[in-house]
Amino acid sequence: MSEAHGRTLQDHWADFLAVAEEAALSVLEQVGKGDKEAADQAAVDGMHAAFRRLPLSARVVIGEGEMDEAPMLFIGEELGRGGLGCDIAVDPLEGTGLTAAAQDGAMTVLSAGPQGSLLHAPDIYMEKICAGPAAAGRLRIDAPLRENVLAIADALGKEPRRLVAAVLDRPRHADAIGELRKLGVSIRLLSAGDVGPAVATCLPGGGIDLVVGTGGAPEGVLAACAVRALGGAFCGRLRPENEQERARLQEMFGADAERPLQLTDIVRSDDVVFAATSVTESAAGPAPEVGDGGVWLSSLVIAGKTIRRVRRFIPSDSL
Repeated sequence: MSEAHGRTLQDHWADFLAVAEEAALSVLEQVGKGDKEAADQAAVDGMHAAFRRLPLSARVVIGEGEMDEAPMLFIGEELGRGGLGCDIAVDPLEGTGLTAAAQDGAMTVLSAGPQGSLLHAPDIYMEKICAGPAAAGRLRIDAPLRENVLAIADALGKEPRRLVAAVLDRPRHADAIGELRKLGVSIRLLSAGDVGPAVATCLPGGGIDLVVGTGGAPEGVLAACAVRALGGAFCGRLRPENEQERARLQEMFGADAERPLQLTDIVRSDDVVFAATSVTESAAGPAPEVGDGGVWLSSLVIAGKTIRRVRRFIPSDSL
Protein backbone atom coordinates (compact mmCIF):
# COMPACT_ATOMS: atom_id res chain seq x y z
CA MET A 1 0.00 0.00 0.00
CA SER A 2 1.16 3.54 -0.75
CA GLU A 3 2.00 5.54 2.35
CA ALA A 4 3.22 8.99 3.28
CA HIS A 5 3.68 9.82 6.95
CA GLY A 6 1.71 6.66 7.75
CA ARG A 7 -1.35 7.67 5.68
CA THR A 8 -2.90 5.91 2.72
CA LEU A 9 -5.31 7.09 0.04
CA GLN A 10 -8.14 5.46 1.96
CA ASP A 11 -7.48 7.89 4.82
CA HIS A 12 -8.32 10.71 2.40
CA TRP A 13 -11.80 9.44 1.55
CA ALA A 14 -13.44 12.62 2.88
CA ASP A 15 -11.23 14.76 0.62
CA PHE A 16 -12.29 12.78 -2.45
CA LEU A 17 -15.92 12.98 -1.33
CA ALA A 18 -15.62 16.78 -1.22
CA VAL A 19 -14.48 16.76 -4.87
CA ALA A 20 -17.48 14.70 -6.00
CA GLU A 21 -19.84 16.89 -3.97
CA GLU A 22 -18.53 20.15 -5.43
CA ALA A 23 -18.92 18.81 -8.96
CA ALA A 24 -22.52 17.83 -8.18
CA LEU A 25 -23.32 21.23 -6.67
CA SER A 26 -21.94 22.94 -9.75
CA VAL A 27 -24.27 21.06 -12.10
CA LEU A 28 -27.55 21.27 -10.18
CA GLU A 29 -28.85 24.30 -12.08
CA GLN A 30 -28.47 22.34 -15.33
CA VAL A 31 -30.72 19.42 -14.33
CA GLY A 32 -33.64 19.18 -16.74
CA LYS A 33 -32.50 22.14 -18.85
CA GLY A 34 -31.90 20.06 -22.01
CA ASP A 35 -28.26 21.08 -22.53
CA LYS A 36 -25.95 18.16 -21.83
CA GLU A 37 -22.83 20.07 -22.95
CA ALA A 38 -23.52 22.86 -20.45
CA ALA A 39 -24.18 20.29 -17.74
CA ASP A 40 -20.89 18.52 -18.46
CA GLN A 41 -18.93 21.77 -18.48
CA ALA A 42 -20.42 22.82 -15.15
CA ALA A 43 -19.37 19.51 -13.60
CA VAL A 44 -15.86 19.80 -15.04
CA ASP A 45 -15.50 23.34 -13.67
CA GLY A 46 -16.63 22.32 -10.20
CA MET A 47 -14.51 19.18 -10.04
CA HIS A 48 -11.40 20.96 -11.32
CA ALA A 49 -11.72 23.71 -8.72
CA ALA A 50 -12.10 21.15 -5.94
CA PHE A 51 -9.14 19.09 -7.11
CA ARG A 52 -6.91 22.13 -6.99
CA ARG A 53 -7.54 22.27 -3.22
CA LEU A 54 -6.96 18.53 -2.67
CA PRO A 55 -4.21 17.92 -0.04
CA LEU A 56 -2.49 15.41 -2.34
CA SER A 57 -0.31 15.31 -5.46
CA ALA A 58 -2.77 13.98 -8.02
CA ARG A 59 -2.23 13.15 -11.68
CA VAL A 60 -5.14 12.66 -14.11
CA VAL A 61 -4.83 9.33 -15.96
CA ILE A 62 -8.48 9.05 -17.05
CA GLY A 63 -9.96 12.44 -17.83
CA GLU A 64 -11.66 14.66 -20.35
CA GLY A 65 -9.13 13.98 -23.11
CA GLU A 66 -5.64 14.93 -24.22
CA MET A 67 -4.18 18.33 -23.33
CA ASP A 68 -5.06 19.81 -26.73
CA GLU A 69 -8.64 18.53 -26.45
CA ALA A 70 -9.51 19.49 -22.87
CA PRO A 71 -8.52 22.71 -21.07
CA MET A 72 -9.22 21.13 -17.68
CA LEU A 73 -8.94 17.62 -16.22
CA PHE A 74 -6.86 16.61 -19.22
CA ILE A 75 -4.85 13.39 -19.17
CA GLY A 76 -1.53 14.05 -17.47
CA GLU A 77 -2.67 17.18 -15.65
CA GLU A 78 -1.14 17.61 -12.18
CA LEU A 79 -3.55 18.75 -9.47
CA GLY A 80 -3.62 19.18 -5.72
CA ARG A 81 -1.70 21.14 -3.10
CA GLY A 82 0.99 18.50 -2.62
CA GLY A 83 1.36 15.41 -0.47
CA LEU A 84 0.81 11.73 -1.09
CA GLY A 85 1.00 10.99 -4.82
CA CYS A 86 -1.90 9.36 -6.60
CA ASP A 87 -3.45 8.67 -9.99
CA ILE A 88 -7.03 9.78 -10.53
CA ALA A 89 -9.73 8.72 -12.98
CA VAL A 90 -12.69 11.02 -13.40
CA ASP A 91 -16.06 11.21 -15.07
CA PRO A 92 -17.17 14.65 -13.89
CA LEU A 93 -20.72 13.82 -14.95
CA GLU A 94 -21.76 10.24 -15.63
CA GLY A 95 -24.97 10.66 -17.60
CA THR A 96 -24.87 14.07 -19.26
CA GLY A 97 -28.00 13.27 -21.26
CA LEU A 98 -29.71 11.92 -18.17
CA THR A 99 -28.96 15.19 -16.40
CA ALA A 100 -30.28 17.27 -19.28
CA ALA A 101 -33.53 15.26 -19.23
CA ALA A 102 -33.70 15.03 -15.39
CA GLN A 103 -33.68 11.22 -15.59
CA ASP A 104 -32.34 8.80 -12.99
CA GLY A 105 -28.75 7.61 -13.12
CA ALA A 106 -26.66 10.80 -13.25
CA MET A 107 -23.81 11.28 -10.80
CA THR A 108 -20.36 12.80 -10.47
CA VAL A 109 -17.67 10.14 -10.26
CA LEU A 110 -13.98 9.78 -9.47
CA SER A 111 -11.61 7.00 -8.52
CA ALA A 112 -8.07 7.20 -7.16
CA GLY A 113 -5.19 4.80 -6.69
CA PRO A 114 -1.45 4.97 -5.97
CA GLN A 115 0.81 6.28 -8.70
CA GLY A 116 1.05 3.77 -11.55
CA SER A 117 -1.83 1.63 -10.30
CA LEU A 118 -4.59 2.49 -12.81
CA LEU A 119 -4.77 1.36 -16.43
CA HIS A 120 -4.25 4.38 -18.70
CA ALA A 121 -7.18 3.42 -20.90
CA PRO A 122 -7.75 5.68 -23.90
CA ASP A 123 -11.23 6.88 -24.78
CA ILE A 124 -12.25 3.83 -26.78
CA TYR A 125 -14.57 0.90 -26.14
CA MET A 126 -13.98 -1.84 -23.61
CA GLU A 127 -15.80 -5.15 -23.62
CA LYS A 128 -16.53 -5.97 -19.99
CA ILE A 129 -18.36 -8.20 -17.59
CA CYS A 130 -18.59 -7.75 -13.85
CA ALA A 131 -20.34 -9.28 -10.90
CA GLY A 132 -20.14 -9.32 -7.12
CA PRO A 133 -17.57 -10.90 -4.79
CA ALA A 134 -19.11 -14.39 -4.97
CA ALA A 135 -18.02 -14.64 -8.61
CA ALA A 136 -14.45 -13.42 -8.06
CA GLY A 137 -11.97 -15.44 -10.11
CA ARG A 138 -14.70 -17.21 -12.08
CA LEU A 139 -15.20 -14.91 -15.09
CA ARG A 140 -13.34 -14.89 -18.42
CA ILE A 141 -13.87 -12.21 -21.04
CA ASP A 142 -12.97 -14.67 -23.81
CA ALA A 143 -15.49 -17.29 -22.63
CA PRO A 144 -19.00 -17.55 -24.13
CA LEU A 145 -21.50 -15.31 -22.36
CA ARG A 146 -23.56 -18.37 -21.42
CA GLU A 147 -20.59 -19.85 -19.57
CA ASN A 148 -20.02 -16.66 -17.58
CA VAL A 149 -23.70 -16.31 -16.71
CA LEU A 150 -23.88 -19.89 -15.47
CA ALA A 151 -20.72 -19.31 -13.40
CA ILE A 152 -22.30 -16.26 -11.77
CA ALA A 153 -25.54 -18.13 -11.11
CA ASP A 154 -23.63 -21.00 -9.52
CA ALA A 155 -21.55 -18.62 -7.39
CA LEU A 156 -24.69 -16.87 -6.13
CA GLY A 157 -26.64 -20.07 -5.64
CA LYS A 158 -29.37 -18.88 -8.00
CA GLU A 159 -31.02 -20.20 -11.11
CA PRO A 160 -30.19 -18.05 -14.17
CA ARG A 161 -33.83 -16.93 -14.34
CA ARG A 162 -33.37 -15.31 -10.92
CA LEU A 163 -30.45 -13.16 -12.10
CA VAL A 164 -30.72 -9.48 -13.01
CA ALA A 165 -28.34 -8.21 -15.68
CA ALA A 166 -27.74 -4.57 -16.66
CA VAL A 167 -26.92 -3.92 -20.32
CA LEU A 168 -26.57 -0.69 -22.26
CA ASP A 169 -29.46 -0.48 -24.72
CA ARG A 170 -27.41 -0.39 -27.93
CA PRO A 171 -27.72 -2.28 -31.25
CA ARG A 172 -24.27 -3.81 -30.69
CA HIS A 173 -25.68 -5.73 -27.73
CA ALA A 174 -28.49 -7.48 -29.62
CA ASP A 175 -26.75 -10.88 -29.55
CA ALA A 176 -25.88 -10.62 -25.85
CA ILE A 177 -29.44 -9.61 -24.98
CA GLY A 178 -30.75 -12.54 -27.02
CA GLU A 179 -28.48 -14.97 -25.17
CA LEU A 180 -29.52 -13.58 -21.79
CA ARG A 181 -33.18 -13.94 -22.78
CA LYS A 182 -32.61 -17.60 -23.74
CA LEU A 183 -31.22 -18.20 -20.25
CA GLY A 184 -34.23 -16.49 -18.69
CA VAL A 185 -32.16 -13.68 -17.14
CA SER A 186 -34.05 -10.49 -16.28
CA ILE A 187 -32.51 -7.55 -18.14
CA ARG A 188 -32.38 -3.94 -17.07
CA LEU A 189 -31.74 -1.95 -20.23
CA LEU A 190 -29.68 1.19 -19.61
CA SER A 191 -30.15 4.30 -21.73
CA ALA A 192 -26.75 5.55 -20.53
CA GLY A 193 -24.21 5.10 -17.77
CA ASP A 194 -22.85 1.69 -16.77
CA VAL A 195 -20.57 2.75 -13.88
CA GLY A 196 -23.33 2.85 -11.28
CA PRO A 197 -24.79 -0.53 -12.21
CA ALA A 198 -21.31 -2.10 -12.22
CA VAL A 199 -20.68 -0.83 -8.69
CA ALA A 200 -24.16 -1.98 -7.64
CA THR A 201 -23.22 -5.61 -8.35
CA CYS A 202 -20.93 -5.43 -5.30
CA LEU A 203 -23.25 -3.53 -2.97
CA PRO A 204 -25.60 -5.19 -0.47
CA GLY A 205 -29.09 -4.85 -1.90
CA GLY A 206 -27.70 -3.39 -5.12
CA GLY A 207 -30.36 -5.18 -7.16
CA ILE A 208 -28.04 -6.10 -10.05
CA ASP A 209 -26.15 -9.39 -10.36
CA LEU A 210 -24.06 -8.71 -13.46
CA VAL A 211 -23.22 -6.07 -16.03
CA VAL A 212 -22.21 -7.14 -19.52
CA GLY A 213 -21.49 -5.45 -22.81
CA THR A 214 -19.21 -3.00 -24.53
CA GLY A 215 -18.97 0.52 -23.13
CA GLY A 216 -16.37 3.18 -22.55
CA ALA A 217 -12.94 2.04 -21.40
CA PRO A 218 -12.53 5.05 -19.06
CA GLU A 219 -15.81 4.16 -17.36
CA GLY A 220 -14.53 0.60 -17.07
CA VAL A 221 -11.50 1.76 -15.07
CA LEU A 222 -13.68 3.90 -12.80
CA ALA A 223 -15.99 0.99 -12.02
CA ALA A 224 -13.11 -1.47 -11.65
CA CYS A 225 -11.68 0.58 -8.78
CA ALA A 226 -14.86 0.10 -6.75
CA VAL A 227 -15.15 -3.55 -7.76
CA ARG A 228 -11.56 -4.27 -6.70
CA ALA A 229 -12.01 -2.48 -3.38
CA LEU A 230 -15.04 -4.66 -2.60
CA GLY A 231 -13.53 -7.93 -3.84
CA GLY A 232 -15.82 -8.26 -6.85
CA ALA A 233 -15.32 -9.82 -10.28
CA PHE A 234 -14.38 -7.75 -13.33
CA CYS A 235 -12.69 -8.60 -16.61
CA GLY A 236 -12.45 -6.77 -19.88
CA ARG A 237 -10.80 -6.29 -23.24
CA LEU A 238 -10.06 -3.08 -25.14
CA ARG A 239 -11.97 -2.92 -28.42
CA PRO A 240 -10.65 -0.43 -31.02
CA GLU A 241 -13.18 0.49 -33.71
CA ASN A 242 -10.73 1.42 -36.47
CA GLU A 243 -7.10 1.19 -37.50
CA GLN A 244 -6.26 4.56 -35.97
CA GLU A 245 -7.45 3.39 -32.55
CA ARG A 246 -5.72 0.05 -33.01
CA ALA A 247 -2.42 1.74 -33.88
CA ARG A 248 -2.68 3.98 -30.81
CA LEU A 249 -3.39 1.00 -28.58
CA GLN A 250 -0.37 -0.86 -29.89
CA GLU A 251 1.78 2.21 -29.36
CA MET A 252 0.60 2.39 -25.74
CA PHE A 253 0.51 -1.30 -24.81
CA GLY A 254 2.39 -3.25 -27.47
CA ALA A 255 1.36 -6.14 -29.68
CA ASP A 256 -0.96 -7.70 -27.05
CA ALA A 257 -2.98 -4.52 -26.51
CA GLU A 258 -6.25 -6.38 -27.13
CA ARG A 259 -5.49 -9.20 -24.72
CA PRO A 260 -8.00 -10.22 -22.04
CA LEU A 261 -7.65 -8.02 -18.96
CA GLN A 262 -8.18 -9.26 -15.44
CA LEU A 263 -9.14 -6.93 -12.61
CA THR A 264 -5.53 -6.81 -11.41
CA ASP A 265 -4.45 -5.61 -14.87
CA ILE A 266 -6.86 -2.67 -14.67
CA VAL A 267 -6.38 -1.73 -11.00
CA ARG A 268 -3.06 -2.81 -9.48
CA SER A 269 -3.61 -1.86 -5.85
CA ASP A 270 -6.08 -2.41 -3.04
CA ASP A 271 -5.47 1.14 -1.75
CA VAL A 272 -8.17 2.66 -3.92
CA VAL A 273 -11.01 5.11 -3.35
CA PHE A 274 -14.24 5.49 -5.32
CA ALA A 275 -16.49 8.49 -4.72
CA ALA A 276 -19.76 9.45 -6.39
CA THR A 277 -22.45 12.04 -5.64
CA SER A 278 -25.96 11.90 -7.07
CA VAL A 279 -27.08 14.58 -9.51
CA THR A 280 -30.34 12.73 -10.11
CA GLU A 281 -31.33 9.57 -8.25
CA SER A 282 -28.53 7.06 -8.87
CA ALA A 283 -26.45 4.27 -7.36
CA ALA A 284 -24.91 6.99 -5.16
CA GLY A 285 -28.26 7.69 -3.53
CA PRO A 286 -31.35 9.93 -3.82
CA ALA A 287 -31.33 13.07 -5.92
CA PRO A 288 -30.23 16.33 -4.29
CA GLU A 289 -32.90 18.15 -2.30
CA VAL A 290 -32.92 21.92 -2.18
CA GLY A 291 -34.22 23.08 1.17
CA ASP A 292 -34.31 26.25 3.23
CA GLY A 293 -30.78 27.51 3.44
CA GLY A 294 -29.00 24.90 1.38
CA VAL A 295 -28.90 21.55 -0.41
CA TRP A 296 -28.94 17.95 0.82
CA LEU A 297 -26.51 15.76 -1.15
CA SER A 298 -26.32 11.96 -1.20
CA SER A 299 -23.03 10.23 -1.94
CA LEU A 300 -21.37 6.84 -2.03
CA VAL A 301 -17.73 6.43 -0.99
CA ILE A 302 -15.86 3.14 -1.17
CA ALA A 303 -12.43 3.08 0.45
CA GLY A 304 -10.91 -0.34 0.82
CA LYS A 305 -13.74 -2.62 1.83
CA THR A 306 -15.55 0.14 3.70
CA ILE A 307 -18.78 1.39 2.13
CA ARG A 308 -20.01 4.78 3.27
CA ARG A 309 -23.40 6.22 2.40
CA VAL A 310 -23.13 9.93 3.12
CA ARG A 311 -26.04 12.37 3.26
CA ARG A 312 -24.85 15.88 3.95
CA PHE A 313 -26.41 19.32 4.12
CA ILE A 314 -24.46 22.02 2.30
CA PRO A 315 -25.49 25.50 3.53
CA SER A 316 -26.20 28.13 0.92
CA ASP A 317 -23.55 30.46 2.32
CA SER A 318 -20.87 27.88 1.49
CA LEU A 319 -22.03 27.36 -2.12
